[in-house]
Amino acid sequence: MLNRALVVAALLAMPLAAAPNLSGSWMLNLAKSQYGQFPAPEVMVRQIQHKDPSLSMSTYQKGAQGEVTTELKYTTDGKPAVNGENKGSAHWDNDKLVIETSREYQGTKLSQREEWTLSADGKTLTIATHVKLPNGEFDVKQVFEKAPTSSAGAGRANF
Repeated sequence: MLNRALVVAALLAMPLAAAPNLSGSWMLNLAKSQYGQFPAPEVMVRQIQHKDPSLSMSTYQKGAQGEVTTELKYTTDGKPAVNGENKGSAHWDNDKLVIETSREYQGTKLSQREEWTLSADGKTLTIATHVKLPNGEFDVKQVFEKAPTSSAGAGRANF
């Protein structure tokens, strides 16, 4: 029977798992995503630059309401971040990245919690989002697939 102190010491000596690298160009897979009652975009591409703790992303989406590109920056160490009117933070929960944001809109608070999970092969990024609005709550699941890297360029080149 092992001594409990030896087991604890052995566990503490184990290196912590490195955070997954989320960098790359990610294309939304609409067939695998779930938007529920809300309209899904026709196209969404997310460019992520990640070198822990620095995380920045540019998201392009095209849909019935037009085209929009957003730029967001966080650090994954839980420090507060401000992106326009959104205030939030990002932190690791084991190998899952959690991003929590909120903003005031017409005197009410809107908030969301995203949980990012990278597949074992690094080719699929799943973002489960829980949104809280004054008139209710809902969930969205987005499944992104990593675009192959090429020297010809990245981003919206195929649109």
